[in-house]
Order: sequence, then structure tokens, then C-alpha cells
Amino acid sequence: MANCAKLLEKAKNSPNNLRFSELCRLAECYGWEFKPQQGTSHLIGFNPSLTNEQGRRMNFQNFKGKAKPHNVRQLLAAIENLSHE
Repeated sequence: MANCAKLLEKAKNSPNNLRFSELCRLAECYGWEFKPQQGTSHLIGFNPSLTNEQGRRMNFQNFKGKAKPHNVRQLLAAIENLSHE
């Protein structure tokens, strides 16, 4: 979990400089499960612990190996919802 905590801090401090693979690992740390997608740069994940309004479904886009900053912010908001439960 220490690695997850480091990823969370990195995402909070620098959402514009997070790699796509780091974003996916961070989401997995907090319970998102990903389904394989074909023919797209998007990755869709689900977290059964959340409602749709809280961010149950996440759609991440890989842009040249980097995470889109708005995807990072969405994930951080959903993680915040998890901590309030």
C-alpha cells in the first residue's frame, strides 16, 4: 500500500505529469477493475463500492503514454468519495 500512497501523492501534487500506467495502478489500488477494450485508447474501469454519481465508472484515455489531467482529477474526486464512506 505504500506504493499506492506515493502514487496518490504524486497525482495530487502533479496531475499534469502522471503517466497513464500510474493512473491505472492508482485506480486499481482503490478498487477499480478494468475491462479489456479493443481498438481504442480508452480504458473503462468499474468500482462496485461507489454509486454512478460518485464515480463508479471511470473512462481513462491514454495520450502518448500520459494520463489526461481531467481523468486524474476525476479519479481523485472518486477516491475522496471512497474515504467518506
